Amino acid sequence: MKKILYLCLVAILAFSCSNKEKVNIRISNDSSFDRENENVEISVKEVRDKLQLSDKESFILVDNNGKQCIYQVTYDGKLIFPVSVKAGESLSYNITKGIPEHFKSKVYGRQFSEREDDIAWENDKIAFRTYGPALQATGEKAYGYDIWVKSVPDLVIEDRYANELNPEIKAKIKILKKKNPAAADSLYRSVSYHVDHGNGLDCYKVGPTLGAGTAALMSDNTIIYPYCYKTYEILDKGPLRFTVKLVYEPIIAFGESGIVETRIISLDAGSQLNKTIINYTGLTKEIPLAAGIVLHEAKGIADYTINIKDGYISYVDPTDNPKNNNGKIYVGVVIPGGISRVETLFFDKKEAIQRGADGHLLAINNYVPGSNYTYYWGAGWSKYGYNSKLDWDAYLARFSEFCNHPLKIEIK
Repeated sequence: MKKILYLCLVAILAFSCSNKEKVNIRISNDSSFDRENENVEISVKEVRDKLQLSDKESFILVDNNGKQCIYQVTYDGKLIFPVSVKAGESLSYNITKGIPEHFKSKVYGRQFSEREDDIAWENDKIAFRTYGPALQATGEKAYGYDIWVKSVPDLVIEDRYANELNPEIKAKIKILKKKNPAAADSLYRSVSYHVDHGNGLDCYKVGPTLGAGTAALMSDNTIIYPYCYKTYEILDKGPLRFTVKLVYEPIIAFGESGIVETRIISLDAGSQLNKTIINYTGLTKEIPLAAGIVLHEAKGIADYTINIKDGYISYVDPTDNPKNNNGKIYVGVVIPGGISRVETLFFDKKEAIQRGADGHLLAINNYVPGSNYTYYWGAGWSKYGYNSKLDWDAYLARFSEFCNHPLKIEIK
């Protein structure tokens, strides 16, 4: 009888030890900066294993006050959630089995096949787009990333496209152009995303350039411009991270054929910058790889920053129509692993006219065949959070430090 009781006790203890009711996550900030609204990542498998949860069972994340927190499980098995930790301090969160509250998404994106296969995406700070095969089929050359500035935290790109592409309004504009051009222009401006209707606009010029931080292989200091993506796959849809995978057409270069670029682009809520992971197949030797920002002003006028120490470059773009009270767009590239060299390549007069730009600012490293190259690119707006170039450069410097010194995470 005693032996049976002993075995039962052992079984109960074993069961209670193996069925943990909660997982504690401790986040520590040992940097010299406060970390505000920054997404942290932990293994969702580790959490599920500790709680003995199947892939189909849900869980709740709460802070020290027992308040539920927004989180997301990403395509690559990460549990992400935003934290704000002051310098030198720590915070704790608990995860338990349960059904989480619904939180409104802070990111959004999709392919807009109705606009030549654009892929556009946004968060609560800024919006971006890249161009697709339908546009390439028209012969229009648009190589780089586009910026859509915002002045509200709301998700706006769906409405912008819907208004710009409304077939009834487009038909009416076409008719008015023949009878009353001024009325046609007024109606166009009332729906166009090139006009600020109170939430920002598209006032950034890309064309046949690298735009706002697109990466490109280089040959003898010449950019090999990537064209539009061939295929795409949306990997994450929010509420905290949007991720899209893009695969490009094979190219022939460096005496090699079938070079294929794959990009995975992620934008987190609260961030001005996209994380981009690039991989090339078909390369057998190291090749210079540049992350470039188009310059829309001539040499000696263009206002840019080169900071090798902190691993970033930046540029103050005057927008496509500086006289339209568009403010200024602050563009940046951050490479946490460091920058080997930076080049400013200005076009000659003929090429400047062809490309509608004056040159590029390029952060260059060698790409090692078979590796994944990770960097960040993005923008801010003078009408939404950034009062000066100094503010923007400070943001990039802090971002670089945060990448190189991530928050410390303990899982218990």
